[in-house]
Amino acid sequence: MFVIEATPREKGVKIEVLRKSGKIPAVFYGAGKQSTSIAIPSPLFKKVWREAGESSTVKIGMPKGGDIDVLIHEVQVDPVTDEPIHVDFLAIDMRKKIKVKVPLVFEGISNAVKSGIGNLVKVLHEIEIEALPADLPHNLPVDISKLETLDNNIVVSDIKLPAGVAAVTSPTDVVASVVAQVEEKEEVVVVPDLTAIEVEKKGKKEEEGAPGAEGAAAPAPAKEEKAEKEKK
Repeated sequence: MFVIEATPREKGVKIEVLRKSGKIPAVFYGAGKQSTSIAIPSPLFKKVWREAGESSTVKIGMPKGGDIDVLIHEVQVDPVTDEPIHVDFLAIDMRKKIKVKVPLVFEGISNAVKSGIGNLVKVLHEIEIEALPADLPHNLPVDISKLETLDNNIVVSDIKLPAGVAAVTSPTDVVASVVAQVEEKEEVVVVPDLTAIEVEKKGKKEEEGAPGAEGAAAPAPAKEEKAEKEKK
């Protein structure tokens, strides 16, 4: 069981001052508990968060007793430093089953991928499960060694679940598969023949200067030729 010692957050204390003292503002609520603002040690929380994740039970230790069983529900992080700046804990009843999403950890070697006939595609990275809080796993391993050909895939029902844990996600949902590798064809760049272009331009200019081209003298109208003949 992971334990985080907390202290009630006093009103009037600025959050910036709290963080500079090495503590993170937090709150817990749920399971009939009144929403309570607390402060928790930053180094300890980061260690628990790394090891427990958001699917393992954590106990919040209060100074006057009455420890609270919780799950790490939401963590706000600083966009620049990536450090946690606020935490929401969800209080839970250890006697009642709850539904949570648990991350998947892919293990083993796929012969289809190793031989180069295909690429591994991870369709799901987590699945939803239901269990008593004490039975919640930190993660679920997925053995990809069964992916030997392009016809193979892994579905939710193939994942081995611990005792007391049931999958909520559909058992037929695909978790991972192998798709054939597609060879990328090199794009052929056609270089224009500049010599042919120059010859074509030159031929055009010569045609423009030839007799009968645009700009040459137009023939005399037929009416004028008839008048000349009558005079004679």
